[in-house]
Amino acid sequence: MFNKETEYALRGLVYIQLQNTNGRRPGIVEIAKEIEAPQFYTAKILQRMVKLGLVSSLKGKGGGFYFEEGKKDIPLEELIMQTEGNKTLTGCGFGLKQCDCENPCPLHEQYAPIREAINKLVSTETIQSLAKRYTLKSKTLL
Repeated sequence: MFNKETEYALRGLVYIQLQNTNGRRPGIVEIAKEIEAPQFYTAKILQRMVKLGLVSSLKGKGGGFYFEEGKKDIPLEELIMQTEGNKTLTGCGFGLKQCDCENPCPLHEQYAPIREAINKLVSTETIQSLAKRYTLKSKTLL
């Protein structure tokens, strides 16, 4: 449903949150391995997430990625908007540039409620809420 960058960013950030909960700051090699993503692509994505202020990192011994304490939870919607823009959350299911109630595509009536449900999901779920759910189910991400 989402592009690869969003999928890897989502899995990577949830993994970082899980490790932070255990008092650890994971590095790129570990994160890429655990989320089953290419290491260099993972590094590029996570550095972008750092620049956007979604996660922080420290270099050197004892370094790695971490979420700053006291910072607000990150809604999935914010992550998606940063990686894909709003097309995924507002776009036409048929891929048309112009699609609305007055000028509907062939999928409009069926797709509109799906898009609304996706928007509700990504606006209420956060990286942290997903990590908590994983913590309750198991200690590993995959």
